[in-house]
Amino acid sequence: MRTHRLLRMIAVALLLGATAAACGDDAAGDGGTLRVGYQRFGGLSLVKARDAAPGVTWSLFESGPALTEALKAGSIDLGQTGEAPPIFAAAGRIPFKIIGTSAEVPQGEAVLVKEASGIRSFADLRGKRVALNKGSNVHWLLVKLLERHGMTLADLDVRYLKPAEARPAFDSDQVDAWIIWDPYFALAEGPGVTVLTDATGLASNREYLLAAPGAVDGKRAELERFLRTYREVTDWGIANPGERAAVLAPELKIDLPVTERALARSAKPLAPLTPAVGDELQTIADGFSELELIPERIDIRSYVDDSFTVAFQ
Repeated sequence: MRTHRLLRMIAVALLLGATAAACGDDAAGDGGTLRVGYQRFGGLSLVKARDAAPGVTWSLFESGPALTEALKAGSIDLGQTGEAPPIFAAAGRIPFKIIGTSAEVPQGEAVLVKEASGIRSFADLRGKRVALNKGSNVHWLLVKLLERHGMTLADLDVRYLKPAEARPAFDSDQVDAWIIWDPYFALAEGPGVTVLTDATGLASNREYLLAAPGAVDGKRAELERFLRTYREVTDWGIANPGERAAVLAPELKIDLPVTERALARSAKPLAPLTPAVGDELQTIADGFSELELIPERIDIRSYVDDSFTVAFQ
């Protein structure tokens, strides 16, 4: 009797396990909802603002590193970051695939200083307090600026601050410079603020689309459909800059003139993933590794998946 009861319990457990597995497969399959992570102002913001992808679940993130943590947690299927977050995510062994990119956006990130500070070149920042978001696109810009001026990280008093922390620190002169991207860049511009330099000639500052491996395998149809919509909305925005700004300003809760200024320099078309883009990312990864900003060398090229390229054409 006891043996029969035990066998029944095992059978029920196996049945429940099979049912749970089937439910899990359904959630990851083509019938699942696509969960998209976006940042303020990034290209995905326009898709959301126009409500061009009904049925998509949206999650807002302050920075790329925060978004890659959501990928790690399995709470999003797709997200958009700058060029450095994928490197740090790969170094942290977060599973993902890079499935899309944009044209270069070097004017969309910059080093800001106060006009009254007397700082006129990046070399003048030696020994000064410099704020930036660790692991974001601006981290690579800092590396390239140090390289250009024959300096090292030890020559600066680097303060790793999120945008919401760095802005008040910059405004109150608790830091001497802020390396930041749009729209925070555009929001901080104004009387008394000087753009010391942007990334022109130093960093591409592309946007990258990162997808969870489970979504690449189980939600391919949804991803392809969304990417086609993303491309169409991006192309519409570039062809209609005035309407684009009018749509985005309320979504971003930013004044129209600021939105227009940021978009004029930072909104770029999508671009296919090519071997050259993979090489570009590998150069960044190798640079971070050499400076011991990541614990070991990584093969970021292996994270590139160009099988969605047709959706961008």
